[in-house]
Amino acid sequence: MEEIDQNQKTLVFCANQPHALAVRDLINQMKISSDPNYCVRVTADDGKLGEQHLRTFQDNEKTIPTILTTSQKLSTGIDARNVRNIVLMRPINSMIEFKQIIGRGTRLFEGKDYFTIYDFVKAYEHFEDKEWDGEPNEPVAVTLRRSHEYKLKVPTINDDDEGNEDTEAPRSKTIKIKLADGKERTLQHRMFTSFWSPDGKPMTAAEFVERLFGEIPQLFKDEDELRRIWSRPDTRRALLEGLVEKGYGEEQLTEISRLIDAEKSDLYDVLAYIAYASPPMSRRERVLAHKSLIFSRYIGKQQEFLDFVLEQYIKTGVGELDRTKLPQLLELKYHAIRDAVEELGSVANISEVFIGFQQYLYSQDIAA
Repeated sequence: MEEIDQNQKTLVFCANQPHALAVRDLINQMKISSDPNYCVRVTADDGKLGEQHLRTFQDNEKTIPTILTTSQKLSTGIDARNVRNIVLMRPINSMIEFKQIIGRGTRLFEGKDYFTIYDFVKAYEHFEDKEWDGEPNEPVAVTLRRSHEYKLKVPTINDDDEGNEDTEAPRSKTIKIKLADGKERTLQHRMFTSFWSPDGKPMTAAEFVERLFGEIPQLFKDEDELRRIWSRPDTRRALLEGLVEKGYGEEQLTEISRLIDAEKSDLYDVLAYIAYASPPMSRRERVLAHKSLIFSRYIGKQQEFLDFVLEQYIKTGVGELDRTKLPQLLELKYHAIRDAVEELGSVANISEVFIGFQQYLYSQDIAA
């Protein structure tokens, strides 16, 4: 549950109906949502209620139920176009069934340009089968521009481990990028994630990162410039829009953050790590490191407001620091804009504080 966006529709394929029931209950214990129908089981035993849950799930205008658990029922005959995650928790021995299950995620939907497979049963081996898409290609070394090199390690599991309940989960895939500066980047993940180029061609994670690395010099010349751009909402938005135009939207960059074990980091850290091997820090670590510096520039009620803003940033991400978010933050904190003005001064002053503090959040200094 920590790996996924819990608002995205997800199908979980379980070993049998009792297993689907147990997984449903476990997900509902771990979920963030308060809705009791967040995760439901849809199997033969669920009858008309299960059919109703399925119809609601397939309605792209509705968000509940968000996750369905099943055993055999949903491998075919479901047309839910906005499924973003496929979770495999049972062996799939048939290539036909494997294609049908994967097909649940390939439905087109506005704003959906990829989906993610979470594989706990080595089903990824079907992708190497010639029945999937012809003979598999031999592994190749990928040499990047400017003498950068990728190394891709694919996890292996001994056949003797099959059926052993104590068997550890597959080791993460590891992508290592050694740059001309001699520094090495390490990317890890347990997911089979597909990326897409602007011309609609599928790309591996390695190819995607290679392409991003090659595009970065067109966007900023060094980390100091990246920091200056990122420290202001207007220039940060312009940079993000430039990345989108080149095929690196927020969802893709978020996926890359998972590969570098930086899901709780700012997207700034993702770009700085790919470009300059700068170690990522979590958003909470960034706030703790810079809070004294920030508060040294502001007083009283301004500090109280910024403390609230920083908590939202930690929880949600850098999007909370966009200028368009300011009215929502004020209403969330003070319930009405006029109440915020009474506490903090004019709207212009509030906006100045909101924009101005961000330079200190991304400053290299960590003390006043």
